[in-house]
This record gives sequence, C-alpha cells and structure tokens, in this order.
Amino acid sequence: MMTSDSQTTHEQPVLTPASRAEAARYALLRRLAPSMRHHLVVNLQPIGMVYEVMDRRLRAPQPNFAEVHEGAHKINGFARAALNSCLDVVTWLAPEDGAVSTVDEGVRECLSLLTTSLTFRGFAVRNEIAPTPGEVHRTAIRNVLTAAMIHLTDENPAPADLVLTLQVSAAAAVLELTVRPTESESGFPAEPSYRRIGASDLDALAGAESVQLAREGRQRLRLSIPWARARAA
Repeated sequence: MMTSDSQTTHEQPVLTPASRAEAARYALLRRLAPSMRHHLVVNLQPIGMVYEVMDRRLRAPQPNFAEVHEGAHKINGFARAALNSCLDVVTWLAPEDGAVSTVDEGVRECLSLLTTSLTFRGFAVRNEIAPTPGEVHRTAIRNVLTAAMIHLTDENPAPADLVLTLQVSAAAAVLELTVRPTESESGFPAEPSYRRIGASDLDALAGAESVQLAREGRQRLRLSIPWARARAA
C-alpha cells in the first residue's frame, strides 16, 4: 500500500558528538569573527599614518632622511606584526597539530581577542591567573575558554565582572570563571553577531577537547583542562 506525501514522516538526523562539536565550533568562530577582524587590522592602521608623515617629510625642501628611515623602519615593524597576526588567526581556523601553551599564555591570548568586545558589552575582565608551570593543548584552552566566556556573558546581564582564577592538580589545570554583578556602566547592549553560545555548545566543545565542565548555577563555571605533558612536581 502506497503512502501519500502527507503521511510520510521525516526522521531527524541523529547528530554524533563529532558533528555537535563541529557545529559548536562553527558558531564559536562566527562569534569570534568581529574580534578577529579587529585583531587583524590593529597593526595595519598605523601604516597609513606613518606613510603620510613620511610623505610630508620627503616633500620638504631638505628632507631629513634619518627621520624618513625611522618611518620606514616603523612600517616594516607594523607589517611584520600584521603578518604574524594573520598567521596566528589562521591557526584558529586550521589548528596546528600538537600545539601547546602554558595556561597563563593561553588565557592572555584568549583575553586579547575578547576583552575589548566584552568591555563594550559592559563586562570587565579580571584575570587573576599567575604564570604556572605546565602546558595544555592550545586548541583546548582556545576553544573551551573563549566559548565559556561568551556563554557566561550571554547568560548573565551586564554590568558585571568576569573573574578568572586557577587551581592546579597533577592531572589538570582547573580554570574557574565567575560572573559578579557590579554597579558600573552597563555598556552598549546589542544582539550577538551570531547566535548565542548555549550550554550544549559548550558541552560539545569540552567533550571534543577532553575538558571536564562543572557548573554552579548560571554564574560560575569550572574547566578542568588536562595537561598536555606530565607536569613537573
């Protein structure tokens, strides 16, 4: 007996953990895109200004070539920094296999990307993590920490402080993120550039990177990031 189209049922595809992680990673990169764009142009903008100064100096009746040489040196420095920024951003899209970083370096890298946008949204970041021996996988701290920061600030209203602290064990670096409401200015509320990073996204990314998550209400997260190498006692 044939079944009419109206009676046909469409089964929803079952997403595997890898598929969920891939979808969450895409959403994270879309949310990070404005910050990445700013990160890329910050070293390009001064090049035009230095060029204009050099051009005026070269048009002078008696150019000071020492100053012109200094300007050229500055342009070279900004260009190299811009190239390094471009290469670094590419590694967010295509991670390097086996790349590692210390926890404090990884945290600073994530904060350099997100702090400005969070400040505009009314969140002041308080990094209380000191340099600590031991290395973690770079993709783990990049993906899970940035997703956790965006998730917490999506779930909690501004103004607030976002406080980062660290505890260590033999097996993992335990990052704690806490949102604390404040009485400061609320920033510029705006809709996210892409959809919110939900709890399921964060779970998928953490699972893909072997990071253990622990939640305390809506305002606190703990990320247990395993050491990439055995940590010295």
